[in-house]
Amino acid sequence: MTQAIYKRVLLKLSGEALMGQCSYGIDPAVIKRIAEDIKALVELDVQTAVVIGAGNIFRGAGLAEAGMDRVAGDYMGMLATVINSLALQDALENIGTFCRVMSAIPINKVCEEYIRRRAVRHLEKGRVTIFAAGTGNPFFTTDSAAALRAIEIGADVMLKATKVDGVYDCDPMINKDAKRFKTISYDEAIASKLGVMDTTAMVMCRDQKMPIRVFNMIEAGALIGIVKGEAIGTIVN
Repeated sequence: MTQAIYKRVLLKLSGEALMGQCSYGIDPAVIKRIAEDIKALVELDVQTAVVIGAGNIFRGAGLAEAGMDRVAGDYMGMLATVINSLALQDALENIGTFCRVMSAIPINKVCEEYIRRRAVRHLEKGRVTIFAAGTGNPFFTTDSAAALRAIEIGADVMLKATKVDGVYDCDPMINKDAKRFKTISYDEAIASKLGVMDTTAMVMCRDQKMPIRVFNMIEAGALIGIVKGEAIGTIVN
């Protein structure tokens, strides 16, 4: 197929995906390749939104376990997602792709405030729209933010980029005999605690019938293959 089967998608990236071979921060080569993959979607007239985590910079939940106030830690994590979002915006603009960053926390000096109708308008104009700062509230992960934004903008599918090529019945990094699912229901994934996304995000997607496609972002051509209808990764529906 040469045409996209989706009109509008939301891509959920982990912060760790930006590190590449680095132990911390952002690998310029990796973020450039991700930007090129996203540009390929835009060239297929796929309206593309993105949510990025901040695990490459800061994890509020981790510091909370060490004694930091959880609310303060979560807000620090939200600000770290803004850093990643601005980095991806720069990478996209450097290869000629129009992009907007919209933050759930008003930071008008560096990006726009998130307004749903404005976000949809950016997408309709062919601009990649990056949603930063999670939901704007503590105790919610960027998985939950991705689910919420995908539902709000009326995405056809949420694309969850991971380090493995789908959902397995156990950790494939540990067990070489792990079985990959081609498709699995929301309830099965939740009950089996397969770690696709956090439970809040999964329940939100289930209740609003938002399909999730889990795939390996590192695999060359995987993202463009998915939007062209190839059976890549695992579909949760």
